[in-house]
Amino acid sequence: MAGKPKLHYFNGRGRMECIRWLLAAAGVEFEEKFIEQPEDLDKLKNDGSLMFQQVPMVEIDGIKLVQTRAILNYVATKYNLYGKDMKERALIDMYSEGVADLGEMILLLPLCPPDQKDAKIAQIKQSTTNRYLPAFEKVLKSHGQDYLVGNKLSKADIHLVELLYLVEELDPSLLANFPLLKGLKARVSNLPAVKKFLQPGSQRKPPMDEKTLEEAKRIFRIK
Repeated sequence: MAGKPKLHYFNGRGRMECIRWLLAAAGVEFEEKFIEQPEDLDKLKNDGSLMFQQVPMVEIDGIKLVQTRAILNYVATKYNLYGKDMKERALIDMYSEGVADLGEMILLLPLCPPDQKDAKIAQIKQSTTNRYLPAFEKVLKSHGQDYLVGNKLSKADIHLVELLYLVEELDPSLLANFPLLKGLKARVSNLPAVKKFLQPGSQRKPPMDEKTLEEAKRIFRIK
């Protein structure tokens, strides 16, 4: 029997958090090997574990996977969260990419220079309420089903619900006009595996604070 997937990253959200969410939602227990020093990252690079010299990296089923989307697609396929056919998979990919676009803006916000932060937050809020959330609300309204694709939980739902939590952290009022998205968030959050992941003490990481940001910069040698 294969061991638990092992996640290699620093002890923060970053680009690994969506992988943690997906594994947790699939009910998969995983281990984390935290990169705590620049030398830990050097070791992974030097022993050939990182194809493109970067993390996240996940050891699963005897392979060392890098590139976030490749990892997510592998996990989604393995745990039946990737639709039943090509059409469903294309929709799941399309929705997941939309989630990733907005998620990337929020992910990079801590790196924004202080004098530009207010403008960046305003831009993110506008994109959230005028562009991305209306598109997803429209999908749910168009078919009246519980989930985005095929009336079955997929990685697109999980990625979107993670994003909705990020949006709420930024400004809870941003979800006010999207009742179907609030319903999806409640539905997915109450799935036993997700509910467990949302509890204190789980492997879910807290929002990036100044200390975590400085730690990440030190580990990844970011000036």
